[in-house]
Amino acid sequence: MMLKPELISFKICPYVQRAAILLNEKAVTYDITYIDLKHKPDWFLQISPLGKVPVLKVGDAVLFESMVICEYLDEVNPPSLHPAASLRKAENRGWIEYSSELFVDLYRLCLAPDAAECDQRRATLRGKLERLEAQLATGPFFNGPDLALIDVAIAPAFYRLDLLQELQPLGLLAQLPKLQAWSAALLDRGAVRDSVVPEFRELFRDFLVSNGSFVAKDRVG
Repeated sequence: MMLKPELISFKICPYVQRAAILLNEKAVTYDITYIDLKHKPDWFLQISPLGKVPVLKVGDAVLFESMVICEYLDEVNPPSLHPAASLRKAENRGWIEYSSELFVDLYRLCLAPDAAECDQRRATLRGKLERLEAQLATGPFFNGPDLALIDVAIAPAFYRLDLLQELQPLGLLAQLPKLQAWSAALLDRGAVRDSVVPEFRELFRDFLVSNGSFVAKDRVG
């Protein structure tokens, strides 16, 4: 019998959201424990070698790093969401790493304090999104009609891009029809919708405001 996993989470972390999406997609019953990353509890620091979330506890075992966790969950809850062909699987893994770089660029955009830096960060992110657009074929997902691990990996980025668009007309997906369709397909999926806490939008906006983010300034007050 498989042990019930426990996901250690921070409520607005995109890397944690990856694991939550996969757990939902695989219909795995799990517990979730939320921590405050600004005040990390001692018990968390003792089990997390990097002091980061997500962490997945499976019995006495502790897994860290989001895609390590996702690969494990995908393997022990068949069928696998990775492509069967070895070469295509390797290509997917490469683009998963690319999606992680998108998270970094998105985070930097969120922290941009003024219009000039926001424009610079937006241009960097937009360039990477355009390159990603060129990789897509028929859609709606990365490899075609079936959801894959790469889709799970990038979904949190689309989730945040959608929220940012509500705050500022950044147009990051403008004239990128394949990415628009990909984003819509992922955001419409129950496993993605249910991967965040109900108050996520408010928490995300509070994060932007508290960090002096330019994209949230016009909405303050």
